[in-house]
Amino acid sequence: MSLESEVDAVKIEFAKIKKELRKKIVGNDEIIEGILTCLLCNGHALLEGPPGLGKTSIIKSLGEALHLEFSRIQFTPDLMPADIIGTRIVMEDDSGKRFFEFQKGPMFANIVLADEINRATPKTQSALLESMQEGRATVGRDEHQLPHPFLVLATQNPIEMEGTYPLPEAQLDRFFFKLIMKPPTREELLEIIDMTTAEEPEAIQPVVSEEHIHELQRLVRMVPVASPVKNYALRLVMATHPKAEEAIDETRKYVRYGASPRALQSMILSAKTRALLHGRVSASFEDIRQATPACLRHRVILNFEGEAEGITTEDINGFLLETIQPE
Repeated sequence: MSLESEVDAVKIEFAKIKKELRKKIVGNDEIIEGILTCLLCNGHALLEGPPGLGKTSIIKSLGEALHLEFSRIQFTPDLMPADIIGTRIVMEDDSGKRFFEFQKGPMFANIVLADEINRATPKTQSALLESMQEGRATVGRDEHQLPHPFLVLATQNPIEMEGTYPLPEAQLDRFFFKLIMKPPTREELLEIIDMTTAEEPEAIQPVVSEEHIHELQRLVRMVPVASPVKNYALRLVMATHPKAEEAIDETRKYVRYGASPRALQSMILSAKTRALLHGRVSASFEDIRQATPACLRHRVILNFEGEAEGITTEDINGFLLETIQPE
């Protein structure tokens, strides 16, 4: 099968997934596409938004549509690493002989919702992020492979920050995307009311198997990216570094540290995935521009002047996309 025909098939599958999700989810097209992008790129996403916007519903519904195992972990200050990874417990066989057996924790699922990750202590956060990075969990001297595909979707509430442990910059960098949950519009609210206060919505049917997801992950890597498109992504990332030659004026004035190489990797892979999901055989400049905010908003560190003047990383992203144009 040619790449063009495979891409057409992916577009059809993407439409099927969205159709199933529409049975329970209203709006949030950008969030759904962002989560699917992370899944196909073997990345993880950090979702930020106030309570009640449907973060859990979106993630759980996506797991149902993809026929993947879903688990939810509510992070609290007293949560320990063993509570999420698992622990060894003493077992006894029929002869009375005792032995240790590893009991897997909720981390061993294809899609893991880490709810309010910033409420857990750094020790527990580190255990989660180590599993995200390595794809395995270490208990004692034994290593246990996590399932594949493996996607962590961590959430945090930007409103209530008292009693939280904000993720350090180095750990934020491990997230492929940072996605912002926006409140629904008036029309979406009316649709939500009709959907949730009338008859029980129709059940979501799995339309994509685990084996097919593996194939889609392989296909993402095959999508070509032209040199000018790669160079455009490179220029955007370099422009976030205040001491770089490509830096824009706003970066030099408001930014302390720019984006890491992971940002460039995320931009290229997400551009490939976006092209694939929209039925195109190669990534474009627009794919890079659409990926830029989610890839950079958690990787650009503002300086004191930027914070004092109320500048946000969203503002920096806007300055970058306005100033740096494709060549």
